[in-house]
Amino acid sequence: MEARLDFKKISPDVYKAMLGLEKTANASGLEALLLDLVRLRASQINGCAQCIDMHSKDLRAQGEDEQRLYLLNAWREAPFYTERERAALAWTEAVTFIADGHVPDAVYGQVRKHFRDAELVNLTLAIVAINGWNRLNIAFRTVPGTYRAAYRRASVLYE
Repeated sequence: MEARLDFKKISPDVYKAMLGLEKTANASGLEALLLDLVRLRASQINGCAQCIDMHSKDLRAQGEDEQRLYLLNAWREAPFYTERERAALAWTEAVTFIADGHVPDAVYGQVRKHFRDAELVNLTLAIVAINGWNRLNIAFRTVPGTYRAAYRRASVLYE
């Protein structure tokens, strides 16, 4: 695969705007592992190789268990995720697949049991951001494989 263009260099303002979303999500107080599980799951759904590469490396750098990474796309059938993580993953899928019946009330009810108002808004922002990154990287064919995890919770993941 060959990249079509480097959107970060061509439009630094777009890149900066996306980084702003990430900074807000990262500073929200939500768990770093949870945020990266959500990012990885949305990227799996969207088929974004760049983001799958990035977030799987970030999760490993945080000490995430390999088994949980391997089974993330089958999280409903795997016993390795907490109820809070399951709610976040269900919310991620509903928001990512928004054209398929919007976000069902049942999923909203599930996520409300585990996330306060501000947490839910911040989780949704993280999902919005990763879906945006996925679309940019897929549209412009960003080539995966060069990302090196240097996980820093308070910093930006996309530098």
